[in-house]
Amino acid sequence: METKEVQDNIRIVTWENMTWVDIVPPTEAAMKYLQEHYHFQQLSLEDCLSHRQISKMNVFPDYLFFVFHFNHYDKNTRISTRRQWSTFIGKDYIVTVHNGELKALVEMFQHCQTNIESRQEYFRHGSGYLLYKIIDQAIDSYFPVLDKILSLLEKTEDSVFDENSEATIELSILRRDIITQRMVMLPTRTLLTEMRSQLNRYSRSELTSNYDDLIDHLNKICQVLDECKEVVEVFKDTDYTLVTHRLNHVVRVLNIIATIVLPFLAISSLYGMNVPLPGGLERGSLITFIFLFALMILITIGMLYYFRRRHWI
Repeated sequence: METKEVQDNIRIVTWENMTWVDIVPPTEAAMKYLQEHYHFQQLSLEDCLSHRQISKMNVFPDYLFFVFHFNHYDKNTRISTRRQWSTFIGKDYIVTVHNGELKALVEMFQHCQTNIESRQEYFRHGSGYLLYKIIDQAIDSYFPVLDKILSLLEKTEDSVFDENSEATIELSILRRDIITQRMVMLPTRTLLTEMRSQLNRYSRSELTSNYDDLIDHLNKICQVLDECKEVVEVFKDTDYTLVTHRLNHVVRVLNIIATIVLPFLAISSLYGMNVPLPGGLERGSLITFIFLFALMILITIGMLYYFRRRHWI
């Protein structure tokens, strides 16, 4: 058993003839080390340095190369982003390349560094089994994230029907988060289906049933995400309908006010003309003022009665 650090970002754990090389973060120097010691294809090493790769599996005569993705949630910005990690797997070794943000992978490697029983448990069945355990813990660590999304969905449902809340903003943030989750989980499910039959040659035990269990978990996660997406779309439509209804109500009230004021403006404009009129400046009296004021009130009452009969108010 051996644990060592070749470079600042290259750590190695060995148990019997099984080796785990963990690179955090990927650098040109680390890729050069892999090229010299494992002779990996140059294009695969370049994919490890790139952050814009799709989830994939490349099959080579002596090893397999995988590109996975995971979700990283920033609590400050409340934004979920898609992050990449890669792995090479051979007969007696596994190489993981990541940026250190996948907590399940980081914690598992640390356990193997400090705990002999963990090394024995994860390494004794071969590199294929070790990769299975890494993916299994990564998927298990995702369920709290899924619970958080469901919790936010319930809160958003209440805010949709609250006139004083910013439901539109909350829905947009949640919708973006769900889309990001689906962009990670759907390709991962497809990739696990493809790799299920390839990893048995790198494992001392049959792994088909193990990967079937992982795929079943991913199917449930994807199903929940699909349901969340549909619910968010319904909430978004409902929020749009409610906002439109509130706006129409406000516009209706303003239009009623404007319509009621219109006769006042007509009468005041008429007596604002610079010509002699009955009740004007030349013949002003209190009776004329009372008459005009009563006329305005009468018109207002008549218009309100008419609006009421028409069920406009």
